[in-house]
Amino acid sequence: MKRFGRPADLYLRFLDLAQSIQGLPSLPALDPLEERILALIARANQQEERLCVRDLMARNELGAPATVHTRLKSMRQKGWIMLTDTTDARRKQVELTQAALTHFDRLSKAMQAASQGM
Repeated sequence: MKRFGRPADLYLRFLDLAQSIQGLPSLPALDPLEERILALIARANQQEERLCVRDLMARNELGAPATVHTRLKSMRQKGWIMLTDTTDARRKQVELTQAALTHFDRLSKAMQAASQGM
């Protein structure tokens, strides 16, 4: 196994492995804003926080509410997220699909594989 000389080499190896995962048949690709939204949803999921559509649309750093709504619709059609009912029928909770969770599992394995070379 190749030993890496610089800390950046680990990250670059991870990027190579992550890129190879992107080539596997799975979910359609996301645009940069969708990736940011996905990361927010994943972090909320990891911290066991409830995240509703309205919560995401209120985040100024993501852009206009209409833009966020359009991206959420796109991500749902691509199979990355799903919307579930809450106690208030007007609010929908945003959750990762099983396919999205599998994607994160693959990325985690790529990180482990990259770190084994250190």
